Amino acid sequence: MPSPEEGFTFERTGHTSRNRTVLAAMTNKQSADDGTLSEDEINWLLMRAEGGFGIVTTAATHVTPGGQGWTGEMGVWGDHHIPGLTRLADGIRDRGALSLAQIFHGGMFAPEAITGERPVSASENPISKDSGETSRELSSAEIEDIISSFGDAASRCAKAGFDGIELHGAHGYLICQFLGEKTNRRTDEWGGGILDRSRFLMRIIEDVRGKVPEDFIIGVRISPEHRKVGVRLHDSLALGKMLVEAGVDFLHISCWDCSWGSSEFTDDERTLTQWFSETLDNAVPIISAGGIWSTAQARSVMGHGADMVAVARAAIGHADWASHMSDGMYDPLKPPFSSEHLEKQGLSQTFIEYMRAWDGFVS
Repeated sequence: MPSPEEGFTFERTGHTSRNRTVLAAMTNKQSADDGTLSEDEINWLLMRAEGGFGIVTTAATHVTPGGQGWTGEMGVWGDHHIPGLTRLADGIRDRGALSLAQIFHGGMFAPEAITGERPVSASENPISKDSGETSRELSSAEIEDIISSFGDAASRCAKAGFDGIELHGAHGYLICQFLGEKTNRRTDEWGGGILDRSRFLMRIIEDVRGKVPEDFIIGVRISPEHRKVGVRLHDSLALGKMLVEAGVDFLHISCWDCSWGSSEFTDDERTLTQWFSETLDNAVPIISAGGIWSTAQARSVMGHGADMVAVARAAIGHADWASHMSDGMYDPLKPPFSSEHLEKQGLSQTFIEYMRAWDGFVS
């Protein structure tokens, strides 16, 4: 069994990570209104590269203006974003880490108050129980345009010097909305069984691959289960096999807590990481994320079949988290964190205020 401090090479691209730790994409609301990266956001990410992470992933970045999910969100929909992206990619490389940009579209969770447009989705879906607002179903032509926007966004990341991208197919956003049987009730080629519901994602992968260099890393993050949109584990395992066939460079599973098993198959004691590692049988590198704080937990998740481990909250509180993975007893301080501590870890006041919304995170 590998250890988190060991290096990892992506076989197809030849890129090597100095260890098996990944800074997961983390919303921080520090970017400018036009989506350009702020000094605060660049500094926060560079501190994690300097802190020893093998891979540094940006926050989710929207591929079209209408896909923005929240204020202060970085963008990758225009060439005016490239200079900031270049500074970030160069800085991450200079500090010894690989860089990934997580690209996405918010879909029904891209608020009209931010974008000026009615939210869109695979089908017409209720946005919230209280408002009565619904998303608009995308036309086939609009779907094709969004697919192309993903490829264009990946091309900008490549031009900026990023090592790769992570397609955000988790947490209920647009790709996830197409994958879910509740939010995708289409009867055309974009809806139906999991093979058809995954067509949107597969076409995005195809478009991205045609617009980036051969050695550009292309990975996908998914939610193995997501009740609100109707993503079920057996479909996610089938999707995993399809992603292997599509030749992705990694599959990132967002478990929320890596010690959990399936909420659907409760009699099976396997963790979600074990479900995927056993089903896919080492056919694609697996990154697992969810509730990892200590070295012991990181090693346990890798013992369940993960090739790499990703953290977000632990990295917010400890910029150098990755540099301690050779210490088997490392178990860092957990929340609540003081504002002063978080400032020392590179968080701006904007980021700290955002984290106050996380129950018990900021003292």
